[in-house]
Amino acid sequence: MVKQTEFAVQPPIVLLPSAGIDWQKWSVIACDQYTSNREYWEEVRRFVGDHPSTLNLILPEVYLEDPDVEKRLQQIKATMDDYLQTKLLTPLAPGYILIDRQTPHVPSRKGLLAAIDLEQYDYRPGAKSLIRSTEETIAERLPARIKIRQGGALELPHILLLLDDPDQTVIEPLFQQRGNSPKIYDFDLMMQSGHLTGYHLTSPELSTQLHQALANLADPTTCHQKYGIEGESLLLAVGDGNHSLATA
Repeated sequence: MVKQTEFAVQPPIVLLPSAGIDWQKWSVIACDQYTSNREYWEEVRRFVGDHPSTLNLILPEVYLEDPDVEKRLQQIKATMDDYLQTKLLTPLAPGYILIDRQTPHVPSRKGLLAAIDLEQYDYRPGAKSLIRSTEETIAERLPARIKIRQGGALELPHILLLLDDPDQTVIEPLFQQRGNSPKIYDFDLMMQSGHLTGYHLTSPELSTQLHQALANLADPTTCHQKYGIEGESLLLAVGDGNHSLATA
């Protein structure tokens, strides 16, 4: 059996909203989107109203320079504590989540929600880590993001990691074999953002299959054939959220 720590990917522990929560109002876009469009976020606020929502757990970056930013941060952290204390959020058993996203542009965009070993990520130029950045990380952008996370009871990452898997050996077989993996959500996203479906993957057999497929991609021989690099393993490239991952 392949040790999952060898390639830095592990099953996450995910908290989901409890029964009765409106999923469409719960899920919002990443905080670093529409950073010059206050109207978008104001429309989201009107749509959410007083309902429980991740909008209450993030600081959209459009508000970073506002004079009340400190008050917003304290309210976010208090809301995190409240959602946990009132059991509005419930943890799932450790397991990957298969995600199928339908958007106005594509009928299906498949992915896998996973936890990664932060020790295997290095954003510095010339890094030889398993997980690498795809853009320059500006150190000056990190303190504000760190401040937002300090003292927060919850983490809401919006990091997109990319696999170079042209033969579709990792994610697609999991969908084909998901079998009895329960569907844990299936709903329309707000603001004409499409539709999202998720399956909770806890099967030991499928997890082992996943780990082996990832290990094959990270094999130094495979990486040499693909990229011409000697004696290195490369598994994931950060497609979005470089600064968020560096903050973590």
